[in-house]
Amino acid sequence: MTAALKLAFPHQNAAPVSGASLKPAASEVEPLPIDRSRRRGRGTTTNASGRFEPYARVEVDDGWETGEELPDFRTEVTLETARTAITRNQSPDIAFDRSINPYRGCEHGCVYCFARPTHAFLGLSPGLDFESKLVAKPNVADLLRRELAAASYKPRTIALGTNTDPYQPIERTHRLTRKILEVLEEARHPVGIVTKSALVTRDLDILARMAAQGLAKVAISITTLDPALSRDMEPRAPTPAKRLETVAKLAQAGVPVTVLTAPIIPSLNDHEIDRLLEAAHAAGATEAGYVLLRLPNEIKDLVSDWLLERHPAKMRRILSLVRETRGGKLYDSGWGVRQTGEGVVAWTIGRRFELAARRLNLARRHLRLRTDLFTPPARAKGEANDVQLSLF
Repeated sequence: MTAALKLAFPHQNAAPVSGASLKPAASEVEPLPIDRSRRRGRGTTTNASGRFEPYARVEVDDGWETGEELPDFRTEVTLETARTAITRNQSPDIAFDRSINPYRGCEHGCVYCFARPTHAFLGLSPGLDFESKLVAKPNVADLLRRELAAASYKPRTIALGTNTDPYQPIERTHRLTRKILEVLEEARHPVGIVTKSALVTRDLDILARMAAQGLAKVAISITTLDPALSRDMEPRAPTPAKRLETVAKLAQAGVPVTVLTAPIIPSLNDHEIDRLLEAAHAAGATEAGYVLLRLPNEIKDLVSDWLLERHPAKMRRILSLVRETRGGKLYDSGWGVRQTGEGVVAWTIGRRFELAARRLNLARRHLRLRTDLFTPPARAKGEANDVQLSLF
C-alpha cells in the first residue's frame, strides 16, 4: 500500500485565520479515496472532517511508495456519562415528541443515514468515524428511571431508534436497549422502536408482554429486496431476507409491525416499492411508511462519493432526480417536505407508494399506544425521596 501523507487545510466553513490565505481552501483539495481494503465492511468512502472543524484533514499519496501499511477502520466504543435519557423535539412533521438514543454513531454503516452529521458535534467525521467510533451511554436506563419517576412527568410514546439504531451490533455486548425496555415495562410506559436489526427478537419476551397491553410497536426498515444493493448501502445491517424474517417473528408474537421503505432513492430502489410492500405484507406487517432520500449537511458529499464509486453510470441521473424533488437543490430542510419532497418526481413516488399500501391494507392510521396504564417506577436505592431535597 502506498504511504499516505496527512495534510491540514483551513476548512471551507471555518472562520479565517492568520495566514490562511496562503494555503488552498479545503474545498480545492481533491483527497484520494481511502483504500477499500482499509474500510472493508464500511459504508462511506471518505472520512472528511466535520463542518465545525477549523481544519479539513485529508490523506494524499506522497509518491514515495514506501509500502507503509495503514490501519483498518476498527470499531471503537467510548463510554459517556449522559446527563439526560429522554430527548425532546417540537418538530411538527414528526409523530413523537420524545426519544431515547442509547448510542451515538452506528456500526451498520448505512451510507445514506441522516444522523451522520451529528458526529460533527463530537469533533468527529460523519464519514467513517460515524460507523467506527461509537459512543455508549451506560447510565441511560438509570437516568430514564429517574426521569419517569419525576412528579411532573406526563407519559407519551417514547421512540427508540430515531437517530441511531438501538439494536446495532454493540447492543449484544452493552445491552442498553434491553435495560431501557425493562424500565419501560416496569412503568407500563408506551414505546415505539425503529430498527433494521434482527437482534430486536432477542427482546421478544418484553415486547410481547408490552404489546399485549397496547404498550409497544416496532418499525423495521427495509430499503431494498436486493441483497447485493443492501450490502452496498448498509454493509453491516442484516440482509433483506433476515429483516422480513424478523417482521414475521414479531407479528407471530403479537407485536404490531410497521415496515419503513426508507430511504427511497429515485432510479436506484424506487422500482421496488410494490414488491417490497407485498413481501412486508406477506410477512405480517400491518402498516407501512416511506421516506425520500435526505441529504443534509455532509451527507450530500458522502452519498455523491459513494455513487461515484459504486454506481457511476447512475450517479448523474440519481442526483438530478433528487434535485427535482428538492426544488433544484440536493436538500430542503423545510418541515412537511423534508420527508417526502415535492414536485412531479416526488408526487409520482408518493402516489405509487400510496396505491400499493392501500391495495395491501397497509395504509392504516398509525397505531396509538396506551398511556393510561403508566405507573411511575420506584426510585433507585440511594436516591432522595424527600420533596424538599428533590427541589435541588
